[in-house]
Amino acid sequence: MMGPVENGGSLRTTAAALTEATGREWAGWYELLDSWGGATRSHRDIAAWLVSVHGLDNWWAQTVTVGYEQARGLRPVGGSRDGTFAANAGKTVGVNVSELYAAFLDERRRVAWLPDGSLVLRTSTPDRSARFDWSSLAGSRVLVGFTAKGEGRSQVALSHERLPDAATAEKMRAYWRDRLTALKTQLEP
Repeated sequence: MMGPVENGGSLRTTAAALTEATGREWAGWYELLDSWGGATRSHRDIAAWLVSVHGLDNWWAQTVTVGYEQARGLRPVGGSRDGTFAANAGKTVGVNVSELYAAFLDERRRVAWLPDGSLVLRTSTPDRSARFDWSSLAGSRVLVGFTAKGEGRSQVALSHERLPDAATAEKMRAYWRDRLTALKTQLEP
């Protein structure tokens, strides 16, 4: 069976890089995981086994696990093992991290760049992260991380999770890219 790169998967690694970093080709990993019973194990269990028994670092363990799950039909390409999808977007903005964080958490400020948004706060850590429900699409969540990038610069990384299909994920990815551009325009002098 082919690896995720060859079959159009979303992984951004080559077969040569995999072999060089892990000592095995995709087919070798698939065979090993099949003989171990990987198709009946959780994502977490597979990755942990690859780290503890085969000495892969976390990044390569995740890469092999996702590739295996896709190859065995346990995970849709671009999706999670539970069948849902995510849309990711990010932006570096010329303001300090507290200002960027406040633009998300203060509802009056947020409406200026997210007028049709439906964010309902679940939890937050000041200047670091926030989790929201997205009430316009039942069951989906928006996770936002904030990182200081030096004096007067910060970065926002957003993941809209639990989306029902790839088409919705692509639509929301475009939506969030547009909204983060509007946020940057609003915040930068």
